[in-house]
Amino acid sequence: MTAPAITLHPRGVRRLISRHPWIFADDVRSADGAAHGDVVEIRDRSGRTLGHGFFSIRSKIALRVVTLEDAPPADGLFARRIDEALRRRAAIADWEARRLVFAESDGIPGFIADLYGTHLVVQTTIAGTERLLGTLVGALRERLAIDSVLARNDASVRRLEGLTREVVPIAGTTPERVVVGEGTIRYAADPWHGQKTGAFLDQRENRLESARHARGRVLDAFSYHGSFALHAARAADEVVAVDASADALARGRENAAANGLTNMTFVEANVFDDLRARADAGERFDLVLLDPPAFAKSRGDVPAARRGYKEINLRGFRVLAPGGVLVTSSCSYHMDETELEAIVRDAAADAGRDVVVLERRGQAADHPVRLAFPESRYLKCLVLRDAGAAP
Repeated sequence: MTAPAITLHPRGVRRLISRHPWIFADDVRSADGAAHGDVVEIRDRSGRTLGHGFFSIRSKIALRVVTLEDAPPADGLFARRIDEALRRRAAIADWEARRLVFAESDGIPGFIADLYGTHLVVQTTIAGTERLLGTLVGALRERLAIDSVLARNDASVRRLEGLTREVVPIAGTTPERVVVGEGTIRYAADPWHGQKTGAFLDQRENRLESARHARGRVLDAFSYHGSFALHAARAADEVVAVDASADALARGRENAAANGLTNMTFVEANVFDDLRARADAGERFDLVLLDPPAFAKSRGDVPAARRGYKEINLRGFRVLAPGGVLVTSSCSYHMDETELEAIVRDAAADAGRDVVVLERRGQAADHPVRLAFPESRYLKCLVLRDAGAAP
């Protein structure tokens, strides 16, 4: 069957040639006969075929490029893409909790698959891969030992595609909690209700690295269920984990008990208020961990996000002990590393701190970055040491 054809304006053609996988609605010249979620042929104004992709009539991202081939995607293409994704992760196949497929970065737009032990949690965020969900899940089940499959299709971005927000079991029985190992600790992920698909897998390597700096007193701000804090508690005298979510903190307490960690305190509070109160009280910590949610989910959010990141880093520096280490992260794509570093530099100056950059880090290896797709590099992490006297 011939695919419907989409014709691009020159700007869209240039974007496609640059190998960026997104084409925006403003760059589509015509879309005759294409329906929402269709695989379409992508053409320039001369009628030359440039590739094929998933079409959306609802989102500002009108096309998600699948191939740059003349012919439509062949049967078995996505199974081969899954094989390639698993091969890329062969070196980390022993991670009990890991991302198996990272959407465009693995050549399957709008599809995410995470494995927690033997329980698979998937997400589709566009109509095109929503139609292929059965095929994609089937391919993964053929290749891996999987006891259950859960579709965590409750991401707000689905609204932009006109898709229902829902959490739906696909196969087997997914537990409310799945206990997985990470380094020397074990934690319980929440695939049904937790953030993302149940845990923040992208910070795995940063959690392990930050634990190398743990000693004395540690503060984990925006702790969620305590993943950073659990690692730090192995070496620290005392760890304080602060989050606004009572449910996440309850899981954190369960995780601490399961790991035999008795030096952890969990505090339910607004992190901004808590940091300010601790600074005013003169508290000091040898390691401060800042892992806030995305403050800038769109370009319009950036000015407010700058103020938010400045505030938490300023407060973080003010509770950092002399010679201490501050680990600060941003998962906002619209805030790049250069801008984040400038904000943190200003916060350090306002706090009267001289700071050395120990490391610039990013997302874990199971979240690969596609060079032509800068949106895939969203997580930034700075490891900083106070190099001067406290104010």
